[in-house]
Amino acid sequence: MHSLFYLLTLIFILLNGCSSPQLPPVKIDTNETNITYTDVKPIIDKRCVVCHSCYNSPCQAKFSSFEGIDRGASKLAVYNATRLEAQDPTRLFIDAQTTQEWREKSFFSLTDSNETNISYNNSLMLHLLYEKKIHPDIIGEYSPEHDTLTCAKDTKELATYIEEKPNHGMPYGFPAITPKEYAKLQAWIVEGTKSYNSTEEKKLKTPSTTAQKQIIKWETFLNTPDPKHQMTSRYLYEHLYLAHLYFPDAQGEFFELVRSTTPYPQPIEIIPSLRPFDDPQTKHFYYRFRKIHATLVHKTHMTFALDESVMKRWKELFIEPKWLETPHYVSYDTKTATNPFLCYKQIPPRSRYEFLLDNAQYIVMTFIRGPVCRGQMALNVIHDHFWVMFQDPNYDVGVLHPEFLLQEARNLSLPIENVNESVFETFSDAYRKKYERYYRAKVIQEKKNFPEGFGYESLWKGNTSKDAPLLTVYRHFDSASVHKGVLGELPRTMWVIDYAQFERIYYTLVAGYDVFGNVSHQTNIRRYMDFLRIEGELNFLNYMPKEKRLAMLRSWYINDNSVDGQKYQQLKINAQKIHYISNNPKREFIEHVVNHTINKKTNIHFDTINYTLGKEGIVSLPKHYDSLQDYMQAAKAVSVAGSGFISHMTDSGANNIYLRIDMPDGTFYRKSLVINRWHDNVNSLFNGKSNLNPKKDTMDILDGSVGSYPNVFVVVKYKDLPEFLELMKNYDGSREDFQKLQKYFVSRSDPDFWKIYDWFQKDFNTKEPIKSGLYDLNRYAKNPWNKEY
Repeated sequence: MHSLFYLLTLIFILLNGCSSPQLPPVKIDTNETNITYTDVKPIIDKRCVVCHSCYNSPCQAKFSSFEGIDRGASKLAVYNATRLEAQDPTRLFIDAQTTQEWREKSFFSLTDSNETNISYNNSLMLHLLYEKKIHPDIIGEYSPEHDTLTCAKDTKELATYIEEKPNHGMPYGFPAITPKEYAKLQAWIVEGTKSYNSTEEKKLKTPSTTAQKQIIKWETFLNTPDPKHQMTSRYLYEHLYLAHLYFPDAQGEFFELVRSTTPYPQPIEIIPSLRPFDDPQTKHFYYRFRKIHATLVHKTHMTFALDESVMKRWKELFIEPKWLETPHYVSYDTKTATNPFLCYKQIPPRSRYEFLLDNAQYIVMTFIRGPVCRGQMALNVIHDHFWVMFQDPNYDVGVLHPEFLLQEARNLSLPIENVNESVFETFSDAYRKKYERYYRAKVIQEKKNFPEGFGYESLWKGNTSKDAPLLTVYRHFDSASVHKGVLGELPRTMWVIDYAQFERIYYTLVAGYDVFGNVSHQTNIRRYMDFLRIEGELNFLNYMPKEKRLAMLRSWYINDNSVDGQKYQQLKINAQKIHYISNNPKREFIEHVVNHTINKKTNIHFDTINYTLGKEGIVSLPKHYDSLQDYMQAAKAVSVAGSGFISHMTDSGANNIYLRIDMPDGTFYRKSLVINRWHDNVNSLFNGKSNLNPKKDTMDILDGSVGSYPNVFVVVKYKDLPEFLELMKNYDGSREDFQKLQKYFVSRSDPDFWKIYDWFQKDFNTKEPIKSGLYDLNRYAKNPWNKEY
C-alpha cells in the first residue's frame, strides 16, 4: 500500500514538473489615460513597423496600421518553400475587412487580455514588451525572418516561448523602448487599444480637396465606358496596381489603384482578386483611387506621379492612335488574360512598349521590390550588380512586326496560368521548349530586318530628364534595389531588354506571381526567369564582337555545362555592326553609350568613385590624406576585389552598409557601402553557396541611401577616417581587427542603436521626401557584439 502511495506521488511530481511554465499577468504601473492609436502611432512606427510591415512580418503581425494591429497574428507562414497546395491569401485591406473575418481566417489578437483584475494585463503584446523591459540583454543570434518562431496564440504558448528563448522580447533583438514609450503603450493596451481619434482618422483616410479633384478627373478617364478606353485602363491597371500614386500638387498623399464594384461617389467596395488580370467576377466594375493610410515602408513604396503631362502622354499612346483591330472588350479567360500578347493584341505594341520605356525605372523596380517583400526566389536568379539598357522601338522586331508576336503568342505563354500547379509539373521542360522556339524565331526575324546587325543607334536613348535608358540593379542577397544611371565599377554582365522580354518579366515576376502559391508555381517562375535573364544577356552580346560572344557568355556561367557552343549557335547568326578598337569591347561599348549615345537630357554619367574610364584604377592606399583626391584614392583601394574587409566579411547578411561620416563642423556625409558577391553562375536553383567566390567580391561606395534593408550602420568621425580606411583595406579577420572594427560598426545591442537608426531614417526622409519610407530592420547584422572603445 505504501509502495503504491509513493509511486503515485512520484508520478504527480514528474507530471507537475513537466507541465508548461506559467506566465503571470503584467502589473500595470502607469497613470496615463485616454490614450488612442494616434498617441502611440509614432512609437509603433519607429520601433515596431521597422520589422512588422509586410508578408515577411514575423507571424504576419503587421503593425503599419491600426487595422493590422487589430487583425493580430497567425501561425500560418506566408513563405513556405515546400508548400504542395496554394494557400488562401491574407492581404490586409483586401482579403478580409473586419476583425471577425480575420478571426475566421485563424488570426488571433495580440492586444486582448483575459485578466479580470484591472491592475494587471495578460495581452501577448504587453507580455513581450515587458519581457524586454526586465530582460533587456541581447544575447545570441537574431534573424526574425529565419528564426524558429512559435507565433504563440495565448499566454500558455508564450510562456513556453519565453522559457525557450530568453532575452527575445520586443523589439526583437534590439534595445528596449524607453520607459516613457513603454508607459504610453501600456496605457493604450490597458484601455483597450482605442482606435484613431476622429480628426486624425478622417485626415488619414479621406483625400484632401486638392487630391479629390484630381481623383475625379483620373477616375473619369479610366472608367470611360467605350472599348478603347476600357482596354487601355485594363492594361494600365495591370501595370500600376502596385504603384503608390500621387499628385504633385497634393503633397504627402498617396493612393492605390483598385477595382471596385461601386463608382464614385459611393464608398469603395474592393474586388479581392488574387492577381490584377483575374476575372473580377462581375459585369460592371470601376477603377478607383483608394487613399493609403498605412505607414509607408520603403520596400513597398514605389511612387508614380500623375499630372497633366502623364494624361496627355497616355492619350497620345493609347487613345489617339489607330489600333490594329477595331477596339473591343476581351474576356478574362485564363489563357488569354495571362498572356499579354494575346490579351492586348489590338493595342499597337509600340504604344505598350513606349509606356514601359516611359516608366522603365518604376517597372523594373516592381520586379525587384514587389510584390513579395522577401524576394530570394526571384533574386537568386540575378547577379549582384549589372546594368540594363533597352532596345529602341524602331529596332524591335516585335514592335515593327506585330504579326510576329501573334505568330509566337503560344511560345510566349508564361508559367502563371495556375498558382496551384501539380507538383509533377515542377520541373517540366514545356516552357523551356516554348521559350527556345520563340528565341530562335526572334533571331531569324532580326537577321531579316537588320542584316548588318545592331549598332548604337538601336539602343533607346531616352527623351526627357525623367527617362532612364540606363539602369543599375544591385542585389543585396535577398533584397535588391534599382537606380537610374550607371553606378559602380564595370559589372560582369549587362542586359539589353526588348519589348517582349520586358512584358514577360513583368507578368512573370509581378502581375502573375503569387506569394501564396504552391512550390510548383514558384519554382517554375524561378526557372523561367533563368531564360529571361539569359535573353537579356544574349541581347547585349549581339553588340559584342562575333568571335568573343560565346567566350563572354561562358565567363558568366562558370562550371555550368549547359552553356555550350552547340546550344548557343544563335550567337553567331546576327552580324557585328560595331567595330571596336580596344581589347575590352564591353568597356568600350558602355563608355560610348554613356558619353555619346544616351540623350544628355537624362543626366546619366559614370560615378567618380567607383568607375575609372578605360582604366583598372588605383588600388593602393595613399601615403597621406591631404586632399579630396587622396580620400577618393583610398575609397577605390578599399573597394576592389581582395581588399581585406570584403574578402573576410563573406556572410550574406553584410551586403548593404550605411555609413555616416561626422564632420568637425557638426555636419554629416552619408554613403552606402554595397558589397557585390561574386557568383560563378546564377543558373542553379540549388547550388547558390557553392557558386560564390569571396576572393572576387567587390564593393561600391555610393552617395545617399541604397536599398530598403540596412545590414549594419557605421559611424566614423572625420579625424578617424584614415584609420577606418586603413582598417577596411587591411582587415584580416583577426579578433584584434574585429575589435577595432567595433569602434565604428553599430551592433544591434548598442545602447545608442535607436538614436543612430533614427538619424539615418530622418536623413532619408529629409532628402527623399516623396520616395522615402521606413527602412526594414529584419535583416540587420544578426550577431550582437560589445563595443570595445
